[in-house]
Amino acid sequence: MTGFSANWLSLREPYDMAARNGAILAKVRAAFADRSAIFAIDLACGTGATARALAKSLPARQNWRLVDNDLGLLARAPALTQTADIAVAAMPVDLARDLEMALDGPLDLVATSAFLDLVSGRFVERLAVEAAARGLPVYAALSYDGRVGMTPEDDLDQKVVTAFNRHQKTDKGFGPALGPAAAQAAADLFGRVGYAVDKGTSDWRLGEGDQAIQLELLAGMAAAAGETGDIALTDLMAWLTRRRDAVAAGEAAMTVGHVDLFAVPTARRWGERSQSNSTSSPMA
Repeated sequence: MTGFSANWLSLREPYDMAARNGAILAKVRAAFADRSAIFAIDLACGTGATARALAKSLPARQNWRLVDNDLGLLARAPALTQTADIAVAAMPVDLARDLEMALDGPLDLVATSAFLDLVSGRFVERLAVEAAARGLPVYAALSYDGRVGMTPEDDLDQKVVTAFNRHQKTDKGFGPALGPAAAQAAADLFGRVGYAVDKGTSDWRLGEGDQAIQLELLAGMAAAAGETGDIALTDLMAWLTRRRDAVAAGEAAMTVGHVDLFAVPTARRWGERSQSNSTSSPMA
């Protein structure tokens, strides 16, 4: 499940890369510092941006299982991600139904980006339980947390953001979505099954040179807010016009709040698993 176009994913990838929390990436790097190779999975991979983002923070020899139910996006992912030291296998899976199947087999790390805010609390609980049962650390980046700042200010900004955030909690195929509550809910749920969780912000900061992504974001926010019925269509379209004019004039800036987390099992099993896999060879 992604529900996003390849063009949108390509547009946002450099902003995601710049926003990823460096301290959280350092935690990931440290967790596998004594390893020469690693097996990892990217849930709701899109075109494989998470694997590309993590490549420098993981052992040089990597084997990635890229999972999504969008066959068009999944077909692009291996070609964009695979290198001489990174092996990639694309796996079409409906995660809402077959999460457990996706996680079966040799794995050392579960990763995902811009996904937890689209799923339900029940799904994140399943993910936490299944990861814990396998002793797997989980890196989940870029969960939208409801914070949007825009300049110049407009009287309708807060109302649009509030409606957009309400829309974020609607069902995206996994039940009522966590939306802006996702990162905290995930931290709590992983904590309940014996994980230590580190969190850090990973905000997009967009300015004069980022017109294309600002325009896409504004259009998406307006469309989502409109679906709630909380704002009169004429008011919403007038707001969007004012916002677009500010972008075109080079006067607009946006901050979009996200959170990254890294959850690591604290039980002895994680240490035993890490040691037993330290000589595994993903390229075999």
